[in-house]
Amino acid sequence: MTNKYRRIAHLDMDAFYASVELLKYPELRGQPVLIGGDSTYQPSIKSDGTRLFSRVKDYVGRGVATTTTYEARALGLFSAMGIMKAARVAPDVFLLPPDFDLYLHYSRLFKDAVRKIAPKFENRGIDEIYIDLTDHNLDTLNLAKSLKNAVFEATGLNCSICVAPNKLLAKIGSDLEKPNGLTILTMDDLQARIWPLSVKKINGIGPKAAERLAGLSIGTVGELANADPSLLQDAFGSNYAGWLCHAAHGIDNSEVITNSEPKVISREVTFDRDLHAVTDRSILTKIFTDLCYRLADNLKKKGYVCSTVGIKIRYCDFRISTRDITLSIATADPVTIRKAATECLRRVPLDHRFRLLGVKASVLLKAADIHNHRQVSQGVLFPDH
Repeated sequence: MTNKYRRIAHLDMDAFYASVELLKYPELRGQPVLIGGDSTYQPSIKSDGTRLFSRVKDYVGRGVATTTTYEARALGLFSAMGIMKAARVAPDVFLLPPDFDLYLHYSRLFKDAVRKIAPKFENRGIDEIYIDLTDHNLDTLNLAKSLKNAVFEATGLNCSICVAPNKLLAKIGSDLEKPNGLTILTMDDLQARIWPLSVKKINGIGPKAAERLAGLSIGTVGELANADPSLLQDAFGSNYAGWLCHAAHGIDNSEVITNSEPKVISREVTFDRDLHAVTDRSILTKIFTDLCYRLADNLKKKGYVCSTVGIKIRYCDFRISTRDITLSIATADPVTIRKAATECLRRVPLDHRFRLLGVKASVLLKAADIHNHRQVSQGVLFPDH
């Protein structure tokens, strides 16, 4: 099937985490809010029943913004910004800790609403999906409107959607009219609407590639489309250069993958202060055990077992160490996962303080499928009889 006849939508929830929080705390609507930090900064209830919210200037310790409202973005606060830095930029912005269980709940709600109208969609995270609308009978504009309305009725949240000939253009287009946007792109719109944009708008061109392109005096998609192919090949190699040329011309034949399976499930935590394996042993032991049990719980909820367990440490100087171990028996048992992760820890240097600790499960298998050739129960293999 060619791009000409395809209808691919990218649906992106607007400021998702922040919007969910505003459902919970409607008095903060229209206010600059940063979501991040830890549960210490939950709102308190005053004597008159009103809520008292923390400000970013109140935050102590290491932490980063998970997201911010559009009002906070206007003040220069963005996701992944350190909260201490945010406090210097805009100290009176409201601060809320993230509630990931609630975000997952609303993620399921909006995806269930979409599924009733257009079941062929690809998960791209908690707040965005690609939808294949090619075979749908409804015209594009009304179909996009019906999807937006269904999401709002199910969640009370707005989303932005773009319908385009392929995933690449749909992804770019969903950001053109945010928030609450509805965009329809065709290949005829390429030069007028896509070429003036920064190359950074193309999903797959990261900061380093954008910097290298800037060194070649290529800053917009149009400049990339008209660049000398040999210049790109010299800078990036033939494979990536070829992809850059196709992307700049709006060419993308990738399919909407409706049955994608996760390759890795992980849990990690960044500490408020650097910790040491010896002097902070009791604190780290609790954190480490909690990570292993949360990871096991994630596996069970999603119906997986893992054959490989790994750990990740980021030291105070930002160096990273990782180790993996392959299990003889696939498992979702927290005790087994912790034992394997402990073995991994013994294989990394622990003489320096570190700021992040993570545990991951990989080589994932559906627990139901395992039954065909062996049975798994809390990490113990029971032979078939």
